[in-house]
Amino acid sequence: MKDFRELVDLASAKLGGRVLFANDDFFAPKENLLKPSKPIFIEDKYTTRGKWMDGWESRRRRTPGFDYCLIRLGLPGLIRGVIVDTSFFRGNYPERCTIEACDLGDEPVNKNEIKRLQSSTTEWVEILPESQLAGNSENPFPIGVNGPFTQHFTHLRLKIFPDGGVARLRVHGEVIPKLSLASGRAPGRAIDLAAIENGGRPIQSSDQFYATPLNLLMPGRPRNTGEGWETRRRRGPGYDWVIVKLGAPGRIQKVELDTAHFIGNYPDTCSIETCRADGEADMGVLALSAEWQELLPRTKLKPNHRHIFAGELRDNGIASHVRLNIFPDGGVSRLRIYGLAETLEEQSRGIAGFNRLSFPEARKVLMDCCGSRRWVAGMLKKRPFASIEELLDAADSVWAAMGRKDRLEAFRHHPAIGSAKTKAKQSAAAKKWSAGEQSVAQKAGDETLALLASANTEYHEKFGHVFLICATGKTSEEILGSLRQRLDHNAEDELFIAAEEQRKIMRLRLEKLLGI
Repeated sequence: MKDFRELVDLASAKLGGRVLFANDDFFAPKENLLKPSKPIFIEDKYTTRGKWMDGWESRRRRTPGFDYCLIRLGLPGLIRGVIVDTSFFRGNYPERCTIEACDLGDEPVNKNEIKRLQSSTTEWVEILPESQLAGNSENPFPIGVNGPFTQHFTHLRLKIFPDGGVARLRVHGEVIPKLSLASGRAPGRAIDLAAIENGGRPIQSSDQFYATPLNLLMPGRPRNTGEGWETRRRRGPGYDWVIVKLGAPGRIQKVELDTAHFIGNYPDTCSIETCRADGEADMGVLALSAEWQELLPRTKLKPNHRHIFAGELRDNGIASHVRLNIFPDGGVSRLRIYGLAETLEEQSRGIAGFNRLSFPEARKVLMDCCGSRRWVAGMLKKRPFASIEELLDAADSVWAAMGRKDRLEAFRHHPAIGSAKTKAKQSAAAKKWSAGEQSVAQKAGDETLALLASANTEYHEKFGHVFLICATGKTSEEILGSLRQRLDHNAEDELFIAAEEQRKIMRLRLEKLLGI
């Protein structure tokens, strides 16, 4: 989509967005900022503090500084643009504003949230530099003009200079589901693959004259036809359609199509198609030439009715996109696509799959390959990769730039040879890989295991970190021999050797991840 305003408002109160704190909201409360409705003006309405305004308004500042508020996004994601709406604020709007963003991760909301946001240790990223505002205007600002931000954010800090009123703040972007969603992607558990909160989004439609197709994927039931997708009346041949990119590729089991509130303007029939498209293909080409497979044949619809389709659906395998066709035109309120999502490991197969992973998902699988956070950050900055070879080369070059602290952090994610325990917490995938890499050593006899444990202890006491070796294909005797030999090294040489072993392990894990 070329216009960021067609993307979901991540801060919308409908999706759980909330203004947590404002240093001053004397004239108008901070909560107004995220109201889904458009701002209004009532000529003769006043409060005990002054003129009633539909927005957030601070008092007149008599000292240097600025006013600010802290916002929790309803859904975390990549921010593509913001609208700082000063509607009806004419002589009392701020001259300028800035917006900063941060990522507090997937931790549940708690009473320490505001305290953490105000802590000096929280890393804020300026996504909108100090910018001039116009009064009684929407003030749209694309984010990432000089290259899009690849980091996903959970919170914002809006600063206004020096004071005044803002009617609404809209934060448009792409939803990046929380990692906790991974539990919903377990085998055998269906989720709504198209839901906004799961990362689904419409990417193209034939028409959206009356209402945007984004509404199709919103949570809850609609209150009226304005909260659905509705096209204009078709006066020629053809039909209307919308393409939805699923939050995660998956095998579709059930579809729900709701025509709630559409009575004299519902479509006569519909059909649904699916396709599997790797990467971010040009969506105009996708609409015209993708190999679409029929999921639901053309089917009669009813007005103001929730249609459930299951047995009628064809098994098209894994789908990444869904195309809803409506004949000839009309309105649909909601579209739910229930199915089994690919696991994170399955999604990351091949370079296209890896590039398609959300930011937190890519961070997770890279941490499984190497426990250095700085190495992971370096790899994420280089995404997307043109080929597997480019990714593997980048992994080596980024690792070569790591310092002692980064190397030791990675070492802590490995158990000692012959053991299953690590200094740092491992994911299930990392544990599985570690066990496979050490399978021969862990099956050694009691005497060899005892010798390994003793040598490991001696090694750790001398060098301060775990003995690291790419154990794949090596016998327990070979591993023990290498351990004893390396005990004679000095600390600097041994750190270099251990780092090279970490590089080999990291490369093997990346190859497993990518399916090669």
